[in-house]
Amino acid sequence: MTLPGTITASSVSVELDGRPVLQDVSLDVVAGEVLALVGPNGAGKSTLLSVLSGERVPTSGLVEVEGRDIQTFSALELARIRSVLTQDNALSFPFRVGDVIAMGRAPWTRTTELARDSEVIARAAEQADVGHLADRRFTELSGGERARVSLARVLAQDTPVVFLDEPTAALDLRHQEDVLRIARELAAAGRAVVVVVHDLSLAGAVADRVALLSAGSLVAVGTPASVLTAASISSVYGLAVRVVEIDGRPLIVPER
Repeated sequence: MTLPGTITASSVSVELDGRPVLQDVSLDVVAGEVLALVGPNGAGKSTLLSVLSGERVPTSGLVEVEGRDIQTFSALELARIRSVLTQDNALSFPFRVGDVIAMGRAPWTRTTELARDSEVIARAAEQADVGHLADRRFTELSGGERARVSLARVLAQDTPVVFLDEPTAALDLRHQEDVLRIARELAAAGRAVVVVVHDLSLAGAVADRVALLSAGSLVAVGTPASVLTAASISSVYGLAVRVVEIDGRPLIVPER
């Protein structure tokens, strides 16, 4: 599979009901790295992810894939370039888990990639630790199990760019670490990974770059150590913190 280089957002703004949600954000998504979007509730993280993925049209500004306006791509073209894990893992019908994961292969129907379906689906189920759930009904699963099955569906889509919106929110400690490992492995394989996380220490542990947002604006973007400083976190979150470095990665601890 040919991996595209970058997705570039230039001066992107979004207004909802006349209220600014994103304001003049410029950011690159680069192949071979994990980009973490962090910030307080309402900072615009999920909105920015939806704009970068082409699911939301910005009020102003431009998003391009390899220099081409993302809005000129068909739905099928986009589905072959990027996959998106949303916060909502709900399904209305009681599909079996194996069938939900297989849905990720839909964009590759009638292509030569179809021959890889079984291999890719099996690998995705193993990565997300849901192979043993294959015959269960999705509607019968716990919240954490649903989150992992939804992740497996995204992995089965096998796209060069992967967007993950709060992928660790419903997961226990072990499966949170699994998600971080998967994100790192995807980036190491040359894919671009964008992840929205609330846990700043998780962002510091997994990301190559961190984009810190506040009130719809991009406050800082750079390495975890350069962005996740005590001063910047305290300013944006209104909370005093200590930043402890472990293996060159920042661990954020609130002052109590």
